[in-house]
Amino acid sequence: MKPNHLPRALAIALLPLVLAGCKIEDIPGLGPDPRTVARESEAKAIGGACRHAMRGLEDCYVLNPKAPKALVFAGWKDMDEYMRSNKIEGVPSVLGQSAAEKRGAPEPDNGSSRNRS
Repeated sequence: MKPNHLPRALAIALLPLVLAGCKIEDIPGLGPDPRTVARESEAKAIGGACRHAMRGLEDCYVLNPKAPKALVFAGWKDMDEYMRSNKIEGVPSVLGQSAAEKRGAPEPDNGSSRNRS
């Protein structure tokens, strides 16, 4: 090998060692698609939020049909483990309750429909 090729060969030989020390996601173009990562993170967050709201998995799937079910379940399961280990109580969901309260509550009667004499 000629002496002028030695620096190039040394740089090529050391390149794997340099790349081994960094995360592959930090190198542009080599990591996963950012949209996929965001979609997966959002699905896991949806599952965790459903568990915290004391909502069942089936309800969570119905309310979020576009979210991948496996990732929603993973988020739900992670939040369930976290809540059990830290003894955190869930917060009841108010999404379905307001509609039920409106249907069950009698309408206020201001007397305008009555015939007063």
